[in-house]
Amino acid sequence: MTGEIEVRLTEEFELPVVRPAGGPVDGAADEASAEVLSFRDAAEIDAAEIDAADADAEIDAADADAEIDAADADDADAETGDSADAREQAARHEASVASKVHAVRERGHARDLFAQLAALPEDDDERLRIRGELVEIHLPLVEYLARRFRNRGEWLDDLTQVATIGLIKSIDRFDLARGVEFSTYATPTIVGEIKRHFRDKGWAVRVPRRLQELKLALTKAIGDLAQREGRAPTVAELAAHLQMSEEDVLEGLESANAYSTVSLDAPDSGDEDAPAVAESLGMLDDALEGVEYRESLKPLLERLPPREKRILLLRFFGNMTQSQIATELGISQMHVSRLLARTLTQLREGLTTED
Repeated sequence: MTGEIEVRLTEEFELPVVRPAGGPVDGAADEASAEVLSFRDAAEIDAAEIDAADADAEIDAADADAEIDAADADDADAETGDSADAREQAARHEASVASKVHAVRERGHARDLFAQLAALPEDDDERLRIRGELVEIHLPLVEYLARRFRNRGEWLDDLTQVATIGLIKSIDRFDLARGVEFSTYATPTIVGEIKRHFRDKGWAVRVPRRLQELKLALTKAIGDLAQREGRAPTVAELAAHLQMSEEDVLEGLESANAYSTVSLDAPDSGDEDAPAVAESLGMLDDALEGVEYRESLKPLLERLPPREKRILLLRFFGNMTQSQIATELGISQMHVSRLLARTLTQLREGLTTED
């Protein structure tokens, strides 16, 4: 019938397939099956698509959660860093405040001790205890001033001891009635004691005081002229700057070499495996081995008669033959040979006897 639609259903509740009426009903099974889409296949496709969509959604959600967690972690790290910096700054501030409070207390305690020290008589044993306590209180000042002069050829421990001597002198001379802080009074005294140590004990070779002061003046002048001219100054420029002769400048420059010395056993360079300085100085003397023989022969030669001495001189130092010596002395060549052999035998026996 025209306009009618036949519907075929499979045993698996297949989807309806629409075709014109009158079409083949019992046609080929393959062609009919190809035209039919079962509910099960459609359901499986839809489920797979839904699962894929759900998986994509879960991945997107996981990525979003990861980004949120990373942002939260960054925020937490920033907050942690900020809080750590704040705690560190607070700790430094508290330490600074505590140090200032401690310094104020120490100064107040030192003033009390100086007042007690001034009130005690000179022969009182309590003065030694108070002075020792004052020395202990101001040891940080001593160490600070000593460190300013380190790396100048003197051990830091030696400089600390010298500075401590200056501190003791400052304590003995300090007058509380002057109204100044003890550190202000003691610093020049301690620094002067250290400089005096360098002047008197720092030189490897003792030089006159005039040359020491000249060396200091030259050091300052060289620095000033080098900074102004942009190069090392000449001897004439140093002499004009210091208003002295060039001979005095040269003397001062040479005296500076006596300030420090280098051990002959020290490495020639900064490398510990480098050869010693002594190995680069001088040279081997080939005649060194003959020194002992010459010194041993001197007394033996002095005991020889003049003619034998002359024969030895002409033969070994004048490079003359026996015939030439015979002609020189007016004797036969055979006689010269016998005298030369006898003299050499005497010298050989003399050396053997001395040994």
